[in-house]
Amino acid sequence: MRGGVSCSGLFSGNRQTKEEKLEIMVSSHLSWLIIRDHNAHLLKQKNIRKPFSTEPNNLTNLSSYRYSGLVHRRTVGVTPAEKKGIVFTYKRKGCYYKPAKAPVKVTLKDGARRTLKKIKNIMKNSRYRKDLKQAALRRACAILRSQRPAPVKKGKAAASSTTPAAPAAGTTAAAAAPKKAE
Repeated sequence: MRGGVSCSGLFSGNRQTKEEKLEIMVSSHLSWLIIRDHNAHLLKQKNIRKPFSTEPNNLTNLSSYRYSGLVHRRTVGVTPAEKKGIVFTYKRKGCYYKPAKAPVKVTLKDGARRTLKKIKNIMKNSRYRKDLKQAALRRACAILRSQRPAPVKKGKAAASSTTPAAPAAGTTAAAAAPKKAE
């Protein structure tokens, strides 16, 4: 604070001083200790030791410090696009104090291999959370696999998966049933 005035950047051309930044900054570890047991995104159940999480930018949907999308400055998110493809989301580097401007959403609609390669390159070239690279690739692969159309079965597999026709009127239920091997 300069001269006892705590208005953020009022006299300094909208620039924050070191003291003001230190007052605002909170470590991610401290934030995690505060919200880890009680937040709106937790899904707790009786027989599960580690609760699930529905927070945005959590790649594994586990409630853990490493994958938390709420406490870290740099987070990665992979979600399905509306029709086909995925939306890759990450936070801009300098927008920690402007949460509305922080997220960057990139829609990837190319083939599966090309999409995975793009994710890999984005994270590698920008040195963006190397520890989340494998989790992001796994989630993207699972989403792309779920968007693939179901394969059409041909031949015997298709015939056996369909329901059999009703037996003829002259046969009885005992005759239609398979015989036991002795």
